[in-house]
Amino acid sequence: MKILGIDTTTRFLCLGIYNDTKIYEYNLDLGRRLSSLITVTIKRVLDALGWQINDIDYFACGLGPGSFTGLRVGIATVKGFAFSLNKPVAGISTLDILARNAGIAGAYVIPVVDAKRNLIYCSIYRKRNGKLTRIKPYMLLTIDELLRQIKIKDNTVILGDALSLYKQKILMNRKNVTVLDKDYWYPNGRNIIDLAIERINRKKVNSAYEIKPVYLYPKECQIKPVTSKRVTSNL
Repeated sequence: MKILGIDTTTRFLCLGIYNDTKIYEYNLDLGRRLSSLITVTIKRVLDALGWQINDIDYFACGLGPGSFTGLRVGIATVKGFAFSLNKPVAGISTLDILARNAGIAGAYVIPVVDAKRNLIYCSIYRKRNGKLTRIKPYMLLTIDELLRQIKIKDNTVILGDALSLYKQKILMNRKNVTVLDKDYWYPNGRNIIDLAIERINRKKVNSAYEIKPVYLYPKECQIKPVTSKRVTSNL
């Protein structure tokens, strides 16, 4: 079984590749060049492994929440591959991917992603018997709203790029909290593959048509499609 996983909801192009025995991961900071370099980069990675794109059995994709533009690029790329090859897709929330960065630390894990406009994408996960379970929905909150959610006495691990803005406030207002450094703030390919394998084993995969991004902003804050008028030409 071969899997290609992609997350593009942050500043990084995050790739995970699986070939039954090994997981390969690549995290590249492409910035504004993502749309022009994503397929080129994927091809280079597959070429290095001696694979063709049609060797892939399953695709996995980070669905957000995150950068509107970034997640659209990633999802469109995966949809294009999966549709053309008629292969299934494991769609995974970026917050689920990010929460795995906490490893064995903490009884609770809270990934926090900067959503701009003084807001944070976040959720809360509970760790028990080595298994991470989400106990709150995916949320879009202010820092004060998030602090009200953190009422846990057991050690809580917080990670994600929103810490660049709110780390000090969190530490000043909540005890039993551990914040992880920048090395843990972004998704990684291994987590994408691990979660994809879990979904594949549970037969929780979808067709390219069924994959949808996780948007948390209200509809009026999202990009609306332009409705075009039919134009009749006399030529």
